[in-house]
Amino acid sequence: MSDWQSVLRDDATAWLLEEENPSVRYFTLRDILGRSENDPEVIAAEGQIMEAGNVPKILARQNPGGYWEAAESFYIRTKYRGTVWQLITLAELKADAQDPRLQKACDFILEWSQDHKSGGFSYRGTQQNGGQHSGVIPCLTGNMVWSLIRLGRLEDPKVQEGIHWITAYQRCDDGVETAPQGWPYEKFTQCWGRHTCHLGVVKALKAFAEIPPSQRDAEVKRFIQEGAEYLLKHHLYKRSHDLEHVAKPKWKRLGFPHMWDTDVLEMADILLSLGYRDSRMQDAIELIISKQDEGGRWLLEETWNGRFQVNIEHKGKPSKWVTLIALRVLKAYYA
Repeated sequence: MSDWQSVLRDDATAWLLEEENPSVRYFTLRDILGRSENDPEVIAAEGQIMEAGNVPKILARQNPGGYWEAAESFYIRTKYRGTVWQLITLAELKADAQDPRLQKACDFILEWSQDHKSGGFSYRGTQQNGGQHSGVIPCLTGNMVWSLIRLGRLEDPKVQEGIHWITAYQRCDDGVETAPQGWPYEKFTQCWGRHTCHLGVVKALKAFAEIPPSQRDAEVKRFIQEGAEYLLKHHLYKRSHDLEHVAKPKWKRLGFPHMWDTDVLEMADILLSLGYRDSRMQDAIELIISKQDEGGRWLLEETWNGRFQVNIEHKGKPSKWVTLIALRVLKAYYA
């Protein structure tokens, strides 16, 4: 066995390759077994994503206008059934970016949620005026930029505006005596208080990890360095000024998909995808290893099931998604 496999209690690969979850099968072939995108099995698995599993179920509930639920409830009133949350989920499941229904959903969220003044994304908006300027928040902006890039919109000028919003406004400080003044910092102390929002940094880094390295400009590269160092100071999930304490116990419980929140596994996955392997990640890696069962699988410990359009796996049961990401993290860390 390779070094990363030596920390596993068993081999769960065959379970991940079962055809009932084509998204997990696709990522397992590609990321765990190292198959190329041109491999016939990879191509077949990718094609099945739009035919079986949760993607077609979610798309079947989409309105003709490209949205889910009421158009104006794209974020907050029907959490987690509105358009924002479906875009995140469909992007996570590797839905086909070329599908017209996906592109219609992308157009909808750019029209209704993006703030025309700044390029950030707001939790309130209208078709006529776009996202409300005062409602722009960091985790939503990072999530929408990530989703839109994942769904093929990297070159879209509006998505480029979202990228610029992150490099211009997203903070990576570790506690300051006085919080910055002016827009967008005067509202939402949980987002813009004296300590930067951990989730805002995570979702921004997730978005920038989706940009091919050759297409990252100087400002994106600068932010990646600052954001990665911010997470590493915290050993991902701890208090940076007191590493004996966990910042939020919830971040130790593994889930999928995370929506606005995060966990130690997602943070590790993002940093490793950006090329970071640092000794300050070791606590997080050991925590992840400790959570596997005797079959080399990981449980779904956190979920918004019951509030989604379609439930994703079962809480307290072995999770193919969590197991896939855990294997990807361990393979990258011990490479």
